[in-house]
Amino acid sequence: MQQPHPFTHVWYVSYGSNLCRERLLCYLQGGRPPGARRSYVGARDHAAPQTDSAVDLPGRIYFAGESSVWGGGVAFYDHDQTSPGGFTPARAYLLTVQQFVDVAVQEMHRDPHPDDPLELVVGSGLAAGRFEAGPGTYETLIEVGRRDGLPMLTFTAPHGTDDVRHTPPSPAYLHMLAEGLREAYHWDNDRITGYFDAVTPPTSVPSADLDDAP
Repeated sequence: MQQPHPFTHVWYVSYGSNLCRERLLCYLQGGRPPGARRSYVGARDHAAPQTDSAVDLPGRIYFAGESSVWGGGVAFYDHDQTSPGGFTPARAYLLTVQQFVDVAVQEMHRDPHPDDPLELVVGSGLAAGRFEAGPGTYETLIEVGRRDGLPMLTFTAPHGTDDVRHTPPSPAYLHMLAEGLREAYHWDNDRITGYFDAVTPPTSVPSADLDDAP
């Protein structure tokens, strides 16, 4: 008889566009987020997160690469570096292990699939606090802590902030981050702009985009 996994639920910790709940729901329920170039099939379980909470991460984010979804750079998390502001604002969503895996594989540009081997990895706990599902973007899983006895997991690239050239994010991508920061932290535009100024390369933040946001 197959033994049950130690964990049935985990906290998915987002520091990027999934700070915005509407954007995360596209990964769970399918659809295309505003400003994106791609639609998502959604998870096998379309249920919304059971709860969510703002969390402060000790590492820092940086923007690199060229997004096929948003254009411009996208956010990655370096757990071993210190954020310019002392912490990285993030949002933890309580998901089932299956839902987390389905979100993760869509970030890896794959569709959810029954019996994905990543479910066993996540459900069993990351033995070393880190697991590389592959060499690509968002294929490195990191446990950033525990909450209520459950792993708090995020995903990022295998490289760190000092290993790659930083590239400015697009206005549409920053708009998603800004929406999430308003929802989770209740930050105003001035604080959001200050945060973006601290973590993005020069010639980056389009402040008018924040003014257009509701």
